[in-house]
Amino acid sequence: MKLLTLNCHSWQEEHQLEKIKILAETIMEKSYDVIALQEVSQSIDAETTFGRLKKDNYALILLEELKNLGVTDYQLVWDFSHIGFDVYEEGVALLTRHQIENTTSFYVSQSENTSYWKTRRIVGANIRLNNESIAFYSCHLGWWGDEEEPFKEQIEALCHQASSNEKYFLLGDFNNDANIRGEGYDYLLSKGLYDSYILSKEKDQGITVAGKIAGWDKNKHDLRIDYIFSNFLVKVETSSVIFNGKNQPIISDHYGVEVTIK
Repeated sequence: MKLLTLNCHSWQEEHQLEKIKILAETIMEKSYDVIALQEVSQSIDAETTFGRLKKDNYALILLEELKNLGVTDYQLVWDFSHIGFDVYEEGVALLTRHQIENTTSFYVSQSENTSYWKTRRIVGANIRLNNESIAFYSCHLGWWGDEEEPFKEQIEALCHQASSNEKYFLLGDFNNDANIRGEGYDYLLSKGLYDSYILSKEKDQGITVAGKIAGWDKNKHDLRIDYIFSNFLVKVETSSVIFNGKNQPIISDHYGVEVTIK
């Protein structure tokens, strides 16, 4: 099983369409089983296609690029979290080429006001893999120490929702650095979660953010804040950072994380 997570920083990137093509070509090459994407945006005033999806939704454009490459077996789950940059509906997404049994979408923030940029929504899907139902969640969470939207409460809400499943994966941008002790990363582990990076037989340095980006305006360090967690032990063969300029070109302000699970 191959998994990928990436904060897309969508429609904020220069040469955005070229970068979507790079992502599509990589998906075609790697044939990921499940892909979690964050900051998946669409214009507020764009034409609606179906449901809540609009014509310029980043994930829809990605599916079109995949279709152009002859890849037509991915399904999309997307929902809207909050308004971004005054003109976008920013959300989270899952893509999979396997059977989806059911989907879910829920808030983990105290706020459910979509006009507030700290409002956080999660999307999830139960996916049948090797005759087993496993849940996957695309996550974009807040920061440790945020008094308005405490990270602890977001994790409590997330794990409470996910715990209805026997087995689940949490993928995404958790906005908490693994190198800082006693904060968000350690709190995640205290909930009985396993970090695929730690479990992996082969791994790189794991860095997914280099220097200053949106939300980390004063950062001067390399960060590991994008993760793939599970609530059960898995055999992780490889964990690699991707789209970092070494392993594929940079396509976002975050690098992606891909894992191979036996």
